[in-house]
This record gives sequence, structure tokens and C-alpha cells, in this order.
Amino acid sequence: MYIKKLYRELLEIYQAIVDAESAAEKIASGVHPNYTLSAKNLYRYLVLRSYDLRQYHDTLSDMGISSLRSAEGYVYSNLYHVIKNLSLVQGIPFEKEFDIEVIGYKRSKKILRKHANILFNETRKRHFTEIMVTLPEEAAENKDLVRRMVENGMEIARINLSQGNLDIWQKMIQMIKEVSTETRIPVKIYMDLAGPKIRTSRIEIMNQKGKLKDSIPIRVGEHIILTKRDTKGKTSTFGERGEQLEQAEIGVMLGTIIDDVQIDDDVYFDDGAIKAVVVDKEHDEVELVIRECYKPKLSAFKGINLPNTKLSLPSLTHYDLEMLPFICQHADLMGYSFVRRPEDVIKLYAELEKIPCKDLGVIFKIENREAFVNLPMILFEGMKRDKIGVMIARGDLAVEIGFDRISEVQNQILWLCEAAHIPVIWATQVLETLAKSGIATRAEISDAAQSAQAECVMLNKGPYILEAIKVLKNILIKMEAHTVKKKNALRALNLAKNALEKLGE
Repeated sequence: MYIKKLYRELLEIYQAIVDAESAAEKIASGVHPNYTLSAKNLYRYLVLRSYDLRQYHDTLSDMGISSLRSAEGYVYSNLYHVIKNLSLVQGIPFEKEFDIEVIGYKRSKKILRKHANILFNETRKRHFTEIMVTLPEEAAENKDLVRRMVENGMEIARINLSQGNLDIWQKMIQMIKEVSTETRIPVKIYMDLAGPKIRTSRIEIMNQKGKLKDSIPIRVGEHIILTKRDTKGKTSTFGERGEQLEQAEIGVMLGTIIDDVQIDDDVYFDDGAIKAVVVDKEHDEVELVIRECYKPKLSAFKGINLPNTKLSLPSLTHYDLEMLPFICQHADLMGYSFVRRPEDVIKLYAELEKIPCKDLGVIFKIENREAFVNLPMILFEGMKRDKIGVMIARGDLAVEIGFDRISEVQNQILWLCEAAHIPVIWATQVLETLAKSGIATRAEISDAAQSAQAECVMLNKGPYILEAIKVLKNILIKMEAHTVKKKNALRALNLAKNALEKLGE
């Protein structure tokens, strides 16, 4: 690209950011003082990423000028200096600096680290990225296990409020506090809100041998009924030629989803292992046809994902509201499991004010398509508190947006959060095979190495969790010596364009 054309087009982008500064300042005026600059920078980043920047990188690199590939945390400063250097190369005077509060590269890193330290731990250590581990139930009784987890590198203990009971959780909390005191290693406690349980309901079917089964067999092309009626399930019947005579039936734990789902909506079961589409609907049921089937049966209490359905479910259930005082009393961090819109953030913050609960760190779990699409607005609303973070919940998110897109989407989440100087938790299936079998796959080692881009990595429980913690710690130490973030092509993001449209409404 000719330098004059390059200069002219980058100047247009620069002017667009300058013109948008009043909008950025308006949004920033409503956030927590610790996030004022971050909110401005995020808005500038949305403007920047509404342009396709790929055509500029190579020419800028050839000239020894920043290629804009790592501008997330300091958008205005980066673009300003690129244009200024292009002016110097051409011998053109450049006097375009405006009265805009600037964040440079070093300051952007300092702000992000400050926010991460406020949210997580402030202790000095060999690796910056925190290690979070889901506690197994035996952690309520086995103090030695908890101690070894902490000594191997666990810095945040996750208690999943979807499993166990109050007695077990209180014992876990006591174990963590005792071990932390005895080892003099600070350990923070993270608890997840359960959120709405979008799952299949109980199945109790007697087979031909007189045994009670909790699943129904399924096959590709089969039609099944998903209903909000009270049912224990039933299996399909087929004729001699394989034609389906009667449809299987299975219930759902939340009948509201039957009201919300529409014909042609996709319905995924069991982490996407079973894929179906709605072909008919009645007032209390929908008819599905199985399109893909990677498991021979559909079991009770399996997760349901509805990526195309606009759900009317509340982000906070009655159970969540009942658990909030317990979480505020015992946890340092809380995962918001069903956040989808900025209105959900407003609702949670209002409930926390009632308790009151001002010091709790809030983690927004991005685990569905709607949350991803609304991420910039969720971040702006989230910035009204100073202890916030984002979890990339890659399991449900991959089902919702497609496994082929999860790598692309997780990168977009990382970019937006870096632009907002918000710490990120990299979660779901990190070293999963190692934790469960004792032997890691090559792919998950590579994935763990990539997780060093985040400010925290979460491991799930397993028989070999101690080894998984140790391996992850060593990977993080080595990777952080090599890289901080990585460069990207930066095509125009629809996410950025759509966010700007919504923010301008």
C-alpha cells in the first residue's frame, strides 16, 4: 500500500475515534473511578475494530512502525503515534493531538495488573496468571488433599454451588481457611451461582428385563417429544422396516423453555453430543427430529442448549437469591452463571446492594451466544463495580456458537477484556485428560500454554488433579517468560459494529 493512501486512511480512523470521544466520556462518567480510563479505551477499541485493519499491518511492519496488532489496551496512544511516525517519514507536520486522556502501553499493562491484583491476589510469585481449581467433594473431609492442592499451586478454590449442600460447602470453606493459615499461602474462595437449570428431567423406564433405566435410546432421524408435562419419559417404537410408529417423550426441568422455543430452533443435549431441530410445537410440547447423534442414548438431567432461542428465563433464580447472603459471607469471588444482557448486571448489582455486599468480586461467565453478542454492554455495566472479571466458559459457549468458532470467539473475548483492562478466567477442559486419567494429550498441553494469555486459568476436579496443578504451574512459568499477548490480523468485528449501534441508541 502506498504511504500516502495508508496515511490518509489511518487518519480517517483516528478522526473517527476523536469524534467518538464525547460518547466514550459519557459512558465512562457512570463507571467506578478505577475503570474510567478503561471504559474510554474500550469504546475507542470498538470504534477501531469496526474497521478492517488487515490491509495495513504488513506495510507498517516493513517501515518499522507499530502494526496496530497489539493496540487493545492503549488504542488512542497507539494509533496517534503510528500516524505521527508516518507524518515524520513523509516530512509532513503533524499537529493533531487533542485534549484526550491518553493511556500508553506501559500504563495499560499496569492498569490491567492492578485490576487483576484487586480481584485476585497481590502476592509476588513466579507467574502472574492465577490458578483456580474446582474442589472435589472429598475436600470437605480431606485436609491433606487441600494442603497439597495449595502447595502445588492452587491460589483460588472454586466451590460449585450446583453440586453438594450447605454442610459440605461450609466444611470446604473451613478446610481452605485452616490450610491457608497453616501454610501462610493466601487462597481465595470462588463460588458459582447455579443459575437456571436447563436440563432434561427425571427418566424412569422399565426395560424388557425388568430393570429401571434413566435414559432413552435415540438415533439420527428419530422424532422425539420434549415436554413440560410431568412425565417419566418413554421410548420410541419402530416397525419391522424401521419406520417410527410412536415417538419418544422426555420432560424438561424448566417448562418455560417450551414456551420460548420456536419451530426451526436448534436444540442441543449433553454438551452438544446430540443435536436436534424443532419441527412442530403445541402449547405444552415441541416435536424434535434428531439431526446428529454422537451418543446412543439421551439420559436424565442432561444439559440443554438453545442457541437460536430468545429465552425469557431470569438470570437470577429464587435459589440464587437465597444463596447470595451465604456467598457474600464466605466468598471472595462469585461467578454469574446466566448473564446475557446488561440488564442482568443491573439486577445482580441491585441485589448485592440490598445485602449489602460491596467487596465481593463478580465474574461474568460468558457461556451463551447472547452473552457474547452483548459482551461490550455487559462490560460497561459491569465496570460500575471495581472488582470484576470475565470467565470464558468454553464448554457451553462452544455448543452455543459452534465448536468450529470457539477459538475465534475466545480470542475476541480476550481482546475486548484487554481493551477494558478486565481480568479473564480461561475455563473448561484445561488439562482435563490429565486430571482424569493422569496422562495429558498433546493438544491440551498446547491449550494450557495458550491459557497464559489470561489472568486466571481454571482446572476441574479429577483423580490426578494434584499433577494437573503442578503441570499447569510449570507451563505458566515457562510461557510467561516468552510472551505476554499475541498479534492478530484484526479484521473488522461485527461484534464491535453492533455494539456501537446499540450504545448509540
